[in-house]
Amino acid sequence: MAGDGDARAAKPVLVEEARRFVGFVAAELRPRRPLVTPFNVISIPVMLMGAVLIVIRFTRGLGAVTNLSQESPWGFWIGFDVVTGVAFAGGAYLVTFAVYVMKADRYHPIVRATVLNGFLAYVFYAGALLLDLGRPWKIINPIIGNSFGYNSILFLVAWHFLLYMIAEFLEFSPAVAEWLGWWRAQRILSRLTLVTVIFGVTLSTLHQSGLGALFLLAKSKIHPLWYSEFLPVLFLVSSVFAGLSMVIVEGTVSHRVFQDRLDRAHRTAFDDIVVGLARGATVALFLYFFFKVLVFVHGKHWAYLGDGWGWWYLIEVVAFVLAPCLMFARGVRRRDLTLIRVAATVTLAGIVLNRLNVSVIAFNWRSANPYVPSWMELVITAAVIFAEIWVFRWVVTRMPVFRSAPLPVIGRASRAA
Repeated sequence: MAGDGDARAAKPVLVEEARRFVGFVAAELRPRRPLVTPFNVISIPVMLMGAVLIVIRFTRGLGAVTNLSQESPWGFWIGFDVVTGVAFAGGAYLVTFAVYVMKADRYHPIVRATVLNGFLAYVFYAGALLLDLGRPWKIINPIIGNSFGYNSILFLVAWHFLLYMIAEFLEFSPAVAEWLGWWRAQRILSRLTLVTVIFGVTLSTLHQSGLGALFLLAKSKIHPLWYSEFLPVLFLVSSVFAGLSMVIVEGTVSHRVFQDRLDRAHRTAFDDIVVGLARGATVALFLYFFFKVLVFVHGKHWAYLGDGWGWWYLIEVVAFVLAPCLMFARGVRRRDLTLIRVAATVTLAGIVLNRLNVSVIAFNWRSANPYVPSWMELVITAAVIFAEIWVFRWVVTRMPVFRSAPLPVIGRASRAA
């Protein structure tokens, strides 16, 4: 009888907690910033148009919106959304490794923003794979064991992507728990951070190089200036300076846009953090440039420099690898933050150029009908990027990403009850 009474007494409490939770979430879904802004005016029409084109793609097939063919089955969506986007997300595994494994605590203020950016990049860019698959419903096959393909590099990459997205979500989950006021869950999830980071770093290094290994199978299709048996190493090293440069650029923009969300630690430490990231990018760029020269000389590719492809290759290596490396070095030495940010921007442009060269531009370079993406492919990619930024902005304006978490409203209410 006492047990029945306790159960009846607990029901009103559970109902009240459920109502409070629903009310909290409903309040959080309301816009907190003006709807009419330059970014919104540009992004909303692009996302709406992208949504329409995505519907057309899934109802009428790839041919309705893309210029893909049997000769060029991989195009801009793979080259930019996946191959390039994953490199941009490399900052997450680098920063978490530095903070939680190497105990570089000065980078701790940017951990959550970096992990959130990396997680969203994987969700949106890896999710964009659905757009490129002729039979998107079969994307689950490597996971459930149907046509497993144990010897396939794509099998390896698919599992790494899935597990790494889970790892990054767990790394960010303490912030979600703080936002919801689930303090016991927050303490449990925080204790898992080190294990999750080690697991995530291992997965990330493997699939960053695994993406390069994919193109080892296409030796006859990729121009010799961009093909090398060291592509996995080059992809891994380039993900280091790509990730660090993205953290610099994203952090700079976020510190201007979300000034009201920054705590004192972020404001005072960010300049030192940028210089430290730039120092790491300098080393990675120099190492990458050394590898590129070594591969070029070892492959005896001098004869390929006499035509347009050779000039295009030199532009990539000199203007987008060596030049930003020197700019980073000078910026670090003089503590010139403007020069560092310019170098980071040039580096990101170089990563886009290199990954598109390997996967699209210099792929099937002998073809009489080279692949050129349609305007609809570009619009859909832009819509995916804008959607990711919208989600990032929504999370940052609500969750403790750039500052220490105060006791959330729902948490205060729960404790008061």
